[in-house]
Amino acid sequence: MRLNVHTGGDGERTALLVHGAMSDHRTWHAVEAALIGRGYRVVAPDMRGHGLSARGVYTPELLADDLVESLGESLPEGADLAIGHSMGGLALSLAVERLRPRRAVYYDPAWQFSAVRPGDLAAMRAMVAAASPAAIAENNPRWSEADVQAEAAGFALFDPEFFGMVEACAGRDYIPERPVVPSLVQLADPSFTISPEGADRLKERGFEVRVVAGTGHCSHRDDFAAYMESLEGWI
Repeated sequence: MRLNVHTGGDGERTALLVHGAMSDHRTWHAVEAALIGRGYRVVAPDMRGHGLSARGVYTPELLADDLVESLGESLPEGADLAIGHSMGGLALSLAVERLRPRRAVYYDPAWQFSAVRPGDLAAMRAMVAAASPAAIAENNPRWSEADVQAEAAGFALFDPEFFGMVEACAGRDYIPERPVVPSLVQLADPSFTISPEGADRLKERGFEVRVVAGTGHCSHRDDFAAYMESLEGWI
């Protein structure tokens, strides 16, 4: 599937940003601005079922295939940096051998569906159903107004059928055997998608692991400064 792809900036280096479930490329607005300020051109697709991309059948493998199909023209030589959040981190990891970025950052990636607690999926469905900016702001008091508006806009365009894929992946473990390219794993505190045992496995397999202290699954909106600080040395 050809995805809607947002681009910004005209720097000599390129950053690929892949959002997580229920969002779209607008979730990255502050990260995008920071990277453009550091001399990057930003490429940020909307995954299928999100933003302005089409709906369809949902599997992690298809999400990865979409990235490869849609980014060939935008990233003919690979990105200098690729960041994937949550489901976007899973999709990026399944596409990384084909996309071949110079560095990859997997941000609270959806690699351990067994780490998702009972009731989390129901809570996610409820969040989408009550997607008013006021409700989002109340549930996320640390977010900026721009973050709240981006979340509301993403919810409005999200296909709830996507949750069926999450249910189908219950119990599956996608932790990679090795980093294909130099790779950082950023974790929330605690991680929504990676268990402590999973974090230890990642370190043993050659991934650098950093925790964004005091933040939830959307660290870049809970504490933007801490999130960006955790990327130092990688951007």
